[in-house]
Amino acid sequence: MGLLSEGSPLSWEETKGLAEHVREHGVQQFINLYHRLKDRQGDVLKWGDEVEYIIVKFDDQQKVARVSLKARELLAKLNEKEHADPTGVKSLWRPEYGAYMIEGTPGKPFGGLLAHFNVVEANMRYRREEVTELLDPDECVMSITNFPRLGCKQFTHPICNPSPDDVFSAARSLYFPDEAIYPGHPRFKTLTRNIRMRRGEKVAIKLKVYKDINTKLPVEGSPPNEPDVVLLDAMGFGMGCCCLQLTFQACNITEARTLYDQLAPLCPIMLALTAASPIYRGYLTESDCRWNVISSSVDCRTPEERGLKPLEEKKFRIAKSRYDSIDLYLSPESEKYNDVPVIYDDKIYQRLRDGGIDHLLAQHVAHLFIRDTVSLFSEKVHQNDEEDSDHFENIQSTNWQTMRFKPPPPNSSIGWRVEFRPCEAQISDFENAAFVCFVVLLTRVILSYQLNFLVPISKVDENMQTAQKRDACRTEKFWFRKNIRKTPNQSNGYTMNDVDPNSLHVTNETTNGDVDIDKTHAMGTNGYANRQETEFELMTIGEIFNGKPDTFPGLVPLIRRYLQSMEVDTDTHCTIEQYLRFIQKRASGDLFTTATWLREQVLNHSDYKKDSLVSDLISYDILKKIEQIQLGKVNEPTLLGQCNRTKTKDVIPPAIQKHLNGCCESK
Repeated sequence: MGLLSEGSPLSWEETKGLAEHVREHGVQQFINLYHRLKDRQGDVLKWGDEVEYIIVKFDDQQKVARVSLKARELLAKLNEKEHADPTGVKSLWRPEYGAYMIEGTPGKPFGGLLAHFNVVEANMRYRREEVTELLDPDECVMSITNFPRLGCKQFTHPICNPSPDDVFSAARSLYFPDEAIYPGHPRFKTLTRNIRMRRGEKVAIKLKVYKDINTKLPVEGSPPNEPDVVLLDAMGFGMGCCCLQLTFQACNITEARTLYDQLAPLCPIMLALTAASPIYRGYLTESDCRWNVISSSVDCRTPEERGLKPLEEKKFRIAKSRYDSIDLYLSPESEKYNDVPVIYDDKIYQRLRDGGIDHLLAQHVAHLFIRDTVSLFSEKVHQNDEEDSDHFENIQSTNWQTMRFKPPPPNSSIGWRVEFRPCEAQISDFENAAFVCFVVLLTRVILSYQLNFLVPISKVDENMQTAQKRDACRTEKFWFRKNIRKTPNQSNGYTMNDVDPNSLHVTNETTNGDVDIDKTHAMGTNGYANRQETEFELMTIGEIFNGKPDTFPGLVPLIRRYLQSMEVDTDTHCTIEQYLRFIQKRASGDLFTTATWLREQVLNHSDYKKDSLVSDLISYDILKKIEQIQLGKVNEPTLLGQCNRTKTKDVIPPAIQKHLNGCCESK
């Protein structure tokens, strides 16, 4: 959820009055941080996943499932281990927006050994079991992206009712009670209230209903003149969704910028592949993903900033919500693909340039800083800009984008990092582990083979919208780069990194290109303007992941070629191969996405009336089946095929334990 500062939250009027103060000092904090750490080198690969969970309570007698508002109670118990032994725990737990949500991460980051891929799923299972031990017999922890009846009557336990007319309510929602917001930290209600107040009205999240033969229009609560719209009116409908995220530590700032850029075009592709949320407020919708829902749920732009009124009080018309896809790449070689207008304050940009920040990074930070702070604590107003970074993080952490470029925290052993944020949470630990390991392996392939996945930002934006369409994974096409090799070095052949066969670390040297990625892609680009029409084409998800004969190698085959050059123990190889086979089948359409599987469960349920409505009974039965899938007691062939869970263990062979521990320790 971002920065969790402690203290007393300020009112919106107080926060609004300090917006320029936060901006001014946040920019200076970034300049100071950059100059202290820009030359930092040699950090080892570390990475970790974040899985968000929903706590569900079943009423087996009434056949009803509700979200259980006990996250605060659970976190108090889960964090006891961390408080007692901060360095020895296997998992870490943090609050999320919902009072029914928790976030779990590994106790330590994983490192550069391939053997780490053999413990990811086991650690995820451990986390699930750790929470389950604290639950009542009628409760379950679920890695689902969205609770199907969130916002319906009596969807919480204990039952709480919305209070739209209460002037003290943070959300003022018709459907989402304030009690469903996590109560253990003031940040969450403060954000809810201040986003609504800055916008000047409640947020408006609009989703087209899936029209079946008995669907009644207008939909209950639909806006005027929009009878087929499912309207959601609170931050909780978006931030109350769960996701799967990854953070990577790079060896230096240059590598971090490269990873940020190269992973950005993959964000919509992974969003489509992990699509898992077609049901909102008890309705089947035409959307398969959470992304636009969250984007709208925190859209604090005023009517002027949204272009609905002439600019008078505000400086800019802003094209996107503060939760959206990135607007520009960060590396010099990527700049030619920054083809959408980037709004930023000229004074902030010039201050960054005068402070020694290069053009692209200055543009990036100045663009983030067009946003006001929407959460501020009295104890954090005055800071030491030489030592603190909370004002910078205040703005940075409330720009929720597909990728996040993360400077090292002050006085920390942590290096330059990037965060990969698009993936939806999957039902099983197997699926979540498969996607985590795939993305990590892909970063190693990108850096080792010096690949180029860049497409214009405008095409990334287009792909983001395509990814959220119903069954996009099987029916839509996405802009993707055909030639993924970088321009050849005329004197030394193709530039790529030598691979250390014992680890995933890479060394910055050049070779003559003896790894044959794809002979059909030996040509480099000769300028963007005259090659744009041949650099990219529309591909299916299956083609992107599995390849096109004589045209595109495919992401999974690239990973396999990379692994062939590595020394991989048998167990780890089997684990990775099972993940790759699953991803290939999901990409080809042989297996359903979670979203498609959920639709099929609704459409084929005996209680479904072909009216787009997901009743209490339908929701209960689906969630009960999900519980069985998570426990490994039921295998859904259309969702998992022959895969269910690997034989991974929460320990690795003793022969490499010493090396593994070394990778996990801070430098």
